[in-house]
Amino acid sequence: MAATVTITEERISPPPRKKLRHDKLSKPNTKSSKEPRLFVPFRALGLITNHIPFVLQTRSHKGATDGPRVYLLTCLGKAWALWEGGKMGLLFVGPDAPDHISCMAMDGDAVWASSGIYVIKYIRGKEVQRLTNPLEANISFMMIFGTQLLALNENGNQMLVWNTKNFALEATISFDPGFTATSILHPATYLNKVLVSSSEGSLQLWNIKTKTHIHQFLSGKLTSSSTKSANEHGASITALVQSPAIDVVGIGFASGEISVYDVRADERLMRMFMEGGGVRALGFRSDGHPVLASASTAGHIALWDLNEGGRLLHMVRGAHDGAITALEWIPGQPVLVTSGEDNSVKQWLFDSATAPPRLLKFRSGHHAPPHLIRYYGDDGKQLLTASRDRSLRCMSVVRDSRSFELSQGALQKKATSISIPLASLKFPAITSISYSTARSKDWDDIITAHADETFVRTWTMQNKRLGKYNFGLAEDLKAKGKDKGVIGSAKATCITACGNFGIAGSSASQIYMWNMQSGIRRKTFSLGPCPPEISARTGGGKRKERLISGLATDSLNRALVAGTGDGTINFFDFQTTKLEYTLTLPSATVSLLLHRDSGLLAVVCDDMVVRVIDIETRRVVRELTGFHGRILDITFSPDSRWLVTTSLDSVIRTFDVPTGRMIDAFRTSSVATSVSFSPSNDFLATAHVDSVGVYLWANRAQYADVSFQGISPNEVFEVALPSVQGAAEDEALEGLSTLTMSDAPVDLFLTPPQLDGELITLTLLPRSRWQTLLNLEVIQQRNKPKEPPKAPEKAPFFLPTLPGVKARFAPETQETPKAIKKISKRLDRSANGTQSIFIQKLADEEQDGHYEVFFNHAKLLSPAALDLELRSLVTLDQLSLLVGALTRRLHSHRDFEAVQAIQGVFLRIHGDVLVANTEMQTELEKLAEVQKRESQRVLELLSSSLGTLSFVRDML
Repeated sequence: MAATVTITEERISPPPRKKLRHDKLSKPNTKSSKEPRLFVPFRALGLITNHIPFVLQTRSHKGATDGPRVYLLTCLGKAWALWEGGKMGLLFVGPDAPDHISCMAMDGDAVWASSGIYVIKYIRGKEVQRLTNPLEANISFMMIFGTQLLALNENGNQMLVWNTKNFALEATISFDPGFTATSILHPATYLNKVLVSSSEGSLQLWNIKTKTHIHQFLSGKLTSSSTKSANEHGASITALVQSPAIDVVGIGFASGEISVYDVRADERLMRMFMEGGGVRALGFRSDGHPVLASASTAGHIALWDLNEGGRLLHMVRGAHDGAITALEWIPGQPVLVTSGEDNSVKQWLFDSATAPPRLLKFRSGHHAPPHLIRYYGDDGKQLLTASRDRSLRCMSVVRDSRSFELSQGALQKKATSISIPLASLKFPAITSISYSTARSKDWDDIITAHADETFVRTWTMQNKRLGKYNFGLAEDLKAKGKDKGVIGSAKATCITACGNFGIAGSSASQIYMWNMQSGIRRKTFSLGPCPPEISARTGGGKRKERLISGLATDSLNRALVAGTGDGTINFFDFQTTKLEYTLTLPSATVSLLLHRDSGLLAVVCDDMVVRVIDIETRRVVRELTGFHGRILDITFSPDSRWLVTTSLDSVIRTFDVPTGRMIDAFRTSSVATSVSFSPSNDFLATAHVDSVGVYLWANRAQYADVSFQGISPNEVFEVALPSVQGAAEDEALEGLSTLTMSDAPVDLFLTPPQLDGELITLTLLPRSRWQTLLNLEVIQQRNKPKEPPKAPEKAPFFLPTLPGVKARFAPETQETPKAIKKISKRLDRSANGTQSIFIQKLADEEQDGHYEVFFNHAKLLSPAALDLELRSLVTLDQLSLLVGALTRRLHSHRDFEAVQAIQGVFLRIHGDVLVANTEMQTELEKLAEVQKRESQRVLELLSSSLGTLSFVRDML
């Protein structure tokens, strides 16, 4: 009895929310508990490069007329990407390495990447070799030197030399104390010799073959005396590059100083100083113009004329929104390639020797983590993403080259003219976004609210830019003083399903509606005073302004739903703007989301509960709980059966709305700030706090059978974020497409062929099949034509001719009766010796079995075909076999209505033959006895069910 009480308390807790049903009989599958239930990691989008410098490679192909091809290798964290420089198209993406990649190199078709203590070699995106640092230290720099691979330890005290042919470690070179190596450069024409830079500001020349230190270039000669005494860190060498002239190298320092140095004469040729941060990269132009390009940590590019003693030619301020990590000229071309920490790679073209550079082509993404993502359109191929970098981007799920940033105007030109960073001219971060594709080809289709702004903006996806209008929230722009009223900042936006109207709500309880085509304000919705129960709960403040936390309209523009920060859901009549009903919630509302097709409104409340409201009945129908942190975002599945949520506890939960149960939950390494479900039901997109990319999770329920039972909080486990591409994506696709029954969860419920041997089981075929079989003669008689087909009244008369020059008539050939008679005899003999599949399966069954194969074949036949097979039973042995099959099938309590239909047609066709032959009497008596017993059981079950139903109907 105590156990019964415990189970009852479990089921009713916590009241008064939706009761959750727990299956106590099923045990969790320990084997599949660590595998994703609903969502499988698929792919990451929007990652171009990071702080690791890119690698540029040019290849000349035989017979090419357009010059050498350019390839760029960029780092994506644990993976790498290879781009084609002509159109900036993506060629390969490598699989995830064990750790974050610290440096890269290219050798022909091979890609080398260092990850922790490993150096990994890839061929066409696949790992072929892995080298291990015997010193068990991370690799900080790597360079291909002929058939050798040179690498520096992270602490900079040793250099390792591997052979790229046999992958053997040839040498380990140790540096003197006080010399911390940072990079390696091979001076042109220097045999077996490399220059090694240090963080102390000095250079060393080493012979790799003999492992000897040849010469050291002191920091005092490389830099000026003023910067040397300024600070210690400013003397660190951050860039080292070979010039087109032999013996001359370019050296960049963290202090911003640049030296053009002759290593043969050990003297400095010229000195430049770059303002705005330290030097991160240097590059000498190689198409005949003596120009040196330098990049700073502030994102600026400086161009220096070496013929004029290092005079500054141009300064491109804000070339990147972050520090520039690498800079390199394409050999023989006036094109400069740069990459930055702002997740972008850019190519700059110089039209002449003295002209400033212009942006030729680029690939970019967000350089700050996106905080708001929404699927755009109904095809699930585009994502709208808003980030703290104050940009709005459209990200393509199909092809990354189709992604773009929506233009905010000619900001680059304005920023250059007034010498301020480009990021300072962009709009504030987006806090709310809404769209409608119904009239996207006619006018603006996106509306956004920005942080601390008193108006909302429109955008056009078709033109990829800012729209025509800014909708202000001021009541009367011409009013002054007290008549002007309080203007709140925009908090919520909504576009109607038809795409004609845009609605915005503010922090001062203002709700306005504008026409998206003309930009004219059409309606104003007034909230009115705060309800008494809300005033009592909040302390009865005198403030009249109420924050609008969310807006939504239904699909037919009949109602407008507005949520407030004080915990009310307000229902307005869309046409009359009258407040019809106010629903009070136990806690303040943070945001709301309406699924227009089903009329379900999901409201995120401040007490960490998601409440689902039916907008037709205006009642709370579900309360979804179990969160251990503030809820950040929610999204519905396309059919509104699932609600996916993300919260500060770093868990993404999926709730089944009809049952109110949590059917899936997994923890990610970083908090997901926003989620969005694809309209095509194939992917779930997430954005995280520490990544500039958007991650896709494949919906496993669309490809395989998934158990939708409730889960407990202790079954939540951590899942790794999707990789950019490679092995993880291939394994996910293979697992989804080749899932077998052995891989399915053991708790998956499958309908058995028969629930219990004592129950009567019917077939799964429609009832019309058996009714047609029983009434087939009536149907054929009804469909019989009333008149025989008539011959044509006057058929065209023609005489067939034989081919040839002369016209000759071809006489009609008729077959002789002998031929016809011979063919008919052959057909008769073949017909007498064959049996149909129906009769063969009937004869092959065991007489004491259930005739499973035979009845499965009979159920596949059409009513006319089954009637023909029953009429084809001409011998007493065949009739006896069918009577036995019907008797045994009734004994098995399966296919009851199918047996009744076959039995009725069989007795009607062969009844006279069965009565005339006494040897069939025993089998017919057995069939009659079983038929009477089973029919009585069915009638009793039906009478009991009808009585119970009548009693329930009378009670209600």
